[in-house]
Amino acid sequence: MTTPTISVQLWTVKDKLAEDLDGTLARIAELGFTTVEAFDFVARADEFAAAFARHGLSARSGHTSLASDALNPFDPTAPAPPDLDAVFAAAAKLGMTTVIDPFVAPDRWTTVEAITDTANRLNEAAVAAAAHGITVGYHNHNQEFQNTIDGRFAFEVFVELLDPAVVIELDLYWAAAGGADVPALVAALGERLVAVHVKDGTLDPAPGLETKPTDQVPAGTGVVPLAASLDAAQHLELAIVEFDAYSGDIFEGVATSYAFLSERGLS
Repeated sequence: MTTPTISVQLWTVKDKLAEDLDGTLARIAELGFTTVEAFDFVARADEFAAAFARHGLSARSGHTSLASDALNPFDPTAPAPPDLDAVFAAAAKLGMTTVIDPFVAPDRWTTVEAITDTANRLNEAAVAAAAHGITVGYHNHNQEFQNTIDGRFAFEVFVELLDPAVVIELDLYWAAAGGADVPALVAALGERLVAVHVKDGTLDPAPGLETKPTDQVPAGTGVVPLAASLDAAQHLELAIVEFDAYSGDIFEGVATSYAFLSERGLS
């Protein structure tokens, strides 16, 4: 079993970043993070590379669209459909080893044909990424579990269609919100699962895609089976703190989540 590195998805502090890039990165570093997961990085690679270096941070992973023709709200400066060469050149400039597609729309998880198309696009992206020494991955929300194909989660069908070179970053909160047995899913993914988003919440009632700030809470203070899921992950490289929204002080929430992971022996 590997010991994962603790990271944070910068989407968590997107509003703070927009106000003060350097000040926000300084706070992240002060909390103990040495690794971050970037978003909106394709057109800002030079800016981010310099800023991360100033604060002793590296970006081992990043989010941008790889499998959709529509503009990606998580990386609005990236072209649509994605220019894969531009994506992977920017990722390489930032020293990323993994580029992850963070969102494919709910209507693309309702048929085998649409799921196959998404898998094929990621398989093709993986070939282009390999030329840059980069791995491609996919990050779930809940639509991949709310939709089923012949009694199976759309996510399960999708994973079976992926080339072995494509990895998974499992959002533990959204998988639970979609109805998955998350520790069992983590175990079943095996070596393909290289990263997780460590996110907690109430799940009562199960949240939709439009999360309210009160839906999510610091890791270890909600009902998502985070500890059991982390124990089931034998090949994990990154445990990534994230909030989509939070009603409290975001830096305090991130610090509590970091402490939850640190107390479990991660660093």
